[in-house]
Amino acid sequence: MSAKVIWLFTFVAIYWAYCIFWGIKSARMAKTASDYFISGRQISLWVFVLAATATSFSGWTFMGHPGLIYRDGFQYAYASFYTITIPFTGVMFLKRQWMLGKRFGYVTPGEMLADYFQGDMIRILVVAVALLFSIPYLGVQLGASGFLFNVLTDDMIPKNVGMWVLSAIVFIYVASGGLRAVAYVDTLQCLLLAFGIIAIGFIAYGELGGFGAFNERLAALGQTDIGKWGLTEEGYNAYLAIPGVIQFTAGLGKETPVGGLWTGVMVLTYMFALMGIQSAPAFTMWAFGNKSTKPFAPQQVWASSFGIGAILFFFTAAQGMGAHFLGATPGATEAGIAVSGVLPDLSQNGQGGLVPYYINLVGDTAPWFVGILAVCALAAMQSTGAAYMSTAGAMLTRDLYKRFINPNASHATQKTWGRGCVLFIVLSALLVATYSADALVLLGGLAVAFGFQMWPSLAAVTWFPWITRQGASWGLLFGLLAVIFTEKFGATIAGTVGIDLPWGRWPWTIHSAGWGMLINLAVCLPISAMTQNAAALEHRMKYHNFLREHATLSAAKQGLKPAAWIITLVWLFFGVGPGAVIGNDIFGAPDAGVEGWTFGIPSIWAWQILWWGLGVFMMWFLAYKMEMSTLPEREVEALIEDIGDKVTE
Repeated sequence: MSAKVIWLFTFVAIYWAYCIFWGIKSARMAKTASDYFISGRQISLWVFVLAATATSFSGWTFMGHPGLIYRDGFQYAYASFYTITIPFTGVMFLKRQWMLGKRFGYVTPGEMLADYFQGDMIRILVVAVALLFSIPYLGVQLGASGFLFNVLTDDMIPKNVGMWVLSAIVFIYVASGGLRAVAYVDTLQCLLLAFGIIAIGFIAYGELGGFGAFNERLAALGQTDIGKWGLTEEGYNAYLAIPGVIQFTAGLGKETPVGGLWTGVMVLTYMFALMGIQSAPAFTMWAFGNKSTKPFAPQQVWASSFGIGAILFFFTAAQGMGAHFLGATPGATEAGIAVSGVLPDLSQNGQGGLVPYYINLVGDTAPWFVGILAVCALAAMQSTGAAYMSTAGAMLTRDLYKRFINPNASHATQKTWGRGCVLFIVLSALLVATYSADALVLLGGLAVAFGFQMWPSLAAVTWFPWITRQGASWGLLFGLLAVIFTEKFGATIAGTVGIDLPWGRWPWTIHSAGWGMLINLAVCLPISAMTQNAAALEHRMKYHNFLREHATLSAAKQGLKPAAWIITLVWLFFGVGPGAVIGNDIFGAPDAGVEGWTFGIPSIWAWQILWWGLGVFMMWFLAYKMEMSTLPEREVEALIEDIGDKVTE
């Protein structure tokens, strides 16, 4: 057994001991169902800031993101803006959801929406969204962790064995301690995730010969047609430019877009999908679990938008783009612009192994460091998976078992069923990942887009009382169907009954989340207009009047609303929308070279960094200045701790 593997096992064992410690400790503290499912509404400021950040930025951020930047270039680096768009969802909804949860004793989002809309259809749909999100998303994380162990142990541990062992550990601490255990473990995992990305970024810069050498190679790359997408219609290397505002192509699998997939409209609608991470049902429960709203703003602005944003824009770019010059792209080597051949050929869909290969580069010189970086990667993958295991198990227990099977279930019974539901979710994810990897890939692409379809329902309960139960429920249902049938999964389903859909994946370079929301709103808004009812509106206004009493913007700041709208819309248009195409050459053409680039780096990269900075300002303005994530003006008085207790009286 090599020194690298010994160190790997040592650090992983220490890390797992920490996880199990918090599982046992939290289990002893969980006296009630509320304690177990939402940490007794006692999550503190720094725990939430770090844990919510870890949950938002998963193993995909750590391993998948650099690999996809390698595959698609700076086109895909626009995805780094999800450090802003994910918490943007939180700015819109978390504070108000917390206030409603505190006031009315909600434990799950299904309870909140069913109580607000006076119906169970929305409750069942929310549970469906939670399962459709959590099982494939968890399966992807577990599969990646197994692959990581396989690579770093030099095939000593098979992928499936590693995946099942890792899953057992996660199950133990999640099932034992519930959301409190997840929160405290995620606190450490956030620090490990950030450290790991930075460290691997420095490994990449070191192998490339420093930032200057890396930048010179980018300049040389810009003068070639090397890349997955070749050249854009403007004649630019598609690694260093996006291919326009929109392309009216049939979609992937039917028609290949010219010069790349990531048009301005595609980037925008992809950001919509990633907004689904914090609009997914799991994050509503994260909101309910807090002592107060005080942690929301620092998590959204400083931990996520600024902290993780800086890490991604400067370090994952080096990992992804730098791989071309380290042997991963034969074309770059043949063109004489590679620095070395320390990485294997990853050009044939091998980008998923990029990060483990980077970690292995220090295996001979610093084998102990491999163990640390492996733990960082595992932490990134476990952080999100654990949160979705816990919250989905809670929703199955509360919204199905307690609501329809055993309304009088005791707190002890609820905790037992919660643990059983966590086991069901873990096994489901593992079985799909083990025996149907193709299905996992198909389903994994749906998860975040499904989460985004919750926006109209959340907007209804927190902002817009005129959205009705019928509008929200049917809009959500049709939005989910639209997501399915603009993804490969939908084409596969249609194919089983002999239907060949005329479009492929993401037609017109619009992500499935965008298509889903278009259909969602097209159904929700007219149905809401046609189903207005005075009694139902009066009921809904009870919640909105409460929110207005406790969270109305002060008179002195009412005049800032137009500025907030302008700042947000301008940022969405130019930062991650159609206006992003300006970034191709505003600071020098992609093939202009270092001397011709205004800031000495590719124009598209400079544009991304500029709008990242402006995005941090936007988030600060909304969260703090517009008071969308600050403490309520008035203290929220709880009518009941747990609505489940009220039902059983």
